[in-house]
Amino acid sequence: MSTVRANNPETMAPPVMRAIGQRSLIIGVIFTVIAIAGAMRRPDEFFRGYLLAFMDWLGVTLGSMAILMIRHMTGGGWGTVIRRVLGAAMRCIPLMTILFIPLLFGMPRLYIWAGPLDKIADKHLQEHLRDLTQSYLSVHGFVIRAVVYFAIWNLLSFLLSKWSRENDQAGSRDNSRRFKAVAGPGLILYAFTISFAAIDWVMSLDPSWISTIYGLILLMGELLAAICFAVVVESILVKYKPMSDWLTPDFVHDHGKWMLTFIMVWAYFSFSQLLIIWSGNLPDEITWYLRRLNGGWGGVGLALFLFHFAIPFVMLLSRPFKRNIRKLVWLAVGLLVMCWVDLFWIIEPNFSQTFRVTFADIVVSIAMGGLWLWFFCRNLTSLPLLPVYDADAKKEVLEPAHG
Repeated sequence: MSTVRANNPETMAPPVMRAIGQRSLIIGVIFTVIAIAGAMRRPDEFFRGYLLAFMDWLGVTLGSMAILMIRHMTGGGWGTVIRRVLGAAMRCIPLMTILFIPLLFGMPRLYIWAGPLDKIADKHLQEHLRDLTQSYLSVHGFVIRAVVYFAIWNLLSFLLSKWSRENDQAGSRDNSRRFKAVAGPGLILYAFTISFAAIDWVMSLDPSWISTIYGLILLMGELLAAICFAVVVESILVKYKPMSDWLTPDFVHDHGKWMLTFIMVWAYFSFSQLLIIWSGNLPDEITWYLRRLNGGWGGVGLALFLFHFAIPFVMLLSRPFKRNIRKLVWLAVGLLVMCWVDLFWIIEPNFSQTFRVTFADIVVSIAMGGLWLWFFCRNLTSLPLLPVYDADAKKEVLEPAHG
C-alpha cells in the first residue's frame, strides 16, 4: 500500500475549488450591493428575503455539522470520504453568526410581537401577544436565546474542527472516542437548539399558530440540504485527484440512500402535521394551511409534493441511479432548490395572502449564497481532503483505494 502524506498537494482540494470560491465572492459582493440598494427602497421586503436566505444557508451549515456528528457516532467510509466537505460547511457557522445580526435590526418589520402592540386592530390578538411577550416572545429573550444557540453551535464546530486538524499530523492520537463523546450530546443539543430557533425565527412570524412538530420539519430539511450539497461538491471533486481515487460507487450509493431517508422522514413529518391540524379543524391552527393552499400558494404546495418528495422518492428507489454520481448530482441540485422553495412557502405567506416572489427573495439569497460559498471554498482548500493520519480514514478510504 502506498503512503499518503498530509499537506501533500496530492491530498489537497483541486485549484478549481479556489476558482469557484473567487467567482462566488465576486457574485456575492455584486448582489450584496444590489440588495443593499433594494433595502433602502423597500426595507420590509428586504428583511423578508433576508430571513429566507439566512434560514436556507444556515440549514446547509448546521445540517452538515449534524451529518458529521452522525458519522462520528456510526463510522463508515461514506462519511469519511466527505468528512472534510462537511467540516468546511460546518466551519461557516462563524459567518452565519455575523450574518444573523441584520435580522436583529429587522425584528419590528418581521415580527408583529416585536412592534407596538397598541397598533394591532384585533383586540383578541393584542391580548394574546401581551401574554406571549411576557412569558416567552420578548425582544430581550429573543436575543439571549440566539446568543445561546450560536454559542452552542460554534463550540461544537470548534471542538470537531480542532480534533480533526490534529489528524493531519503524523503520530497524532486516535480521537475517535473524543468525537463520539461530543457527537452524542451534540446531536441532542442540535435537535433542541434548532427546534427552538425555528420557533423564534420562523414560527413566531405568525404568533397565533403553533405546531409541536414544526422544528423537526425544518431539521429534516437541513439534513437533506446538507447531504445534497455534499453530493454536489463531491461531483466536482471526483473529476480530479485525489477524490477520483477515493470516491467509490459504494460511497455514492450510501449518499443516495441518505438522501432517500431524509426525504421520507421530511415527508412523514410534513404529512403528520397536515393530517393532525386538518383533522382537528381548529380555527387557530387550520388558518395556517388555508393561507398556504389559496391565493396561488397551493401551486407551490403541489410543487413541493411532486419535486420535494414524490419524484425524488421514485428516482432514488433505483440502485443504479444512486450509484451514478453524474445522475445523482442533478437530483441533488433540484432538491437544494426545493429546500429553498419549502422555506419560501413557509415564510412568505405570512406577509402576502396571494402568491408573490419579491426581488429581495432572489437577490438576497444569491448574495448570501455567494459569500457563503466563498467562505466554504476557503475552508475546504485550507486542509487536506482527508485526515490521512486518522485510523478510520486509513482503514475505510485509503487502504481500499491503494489496495
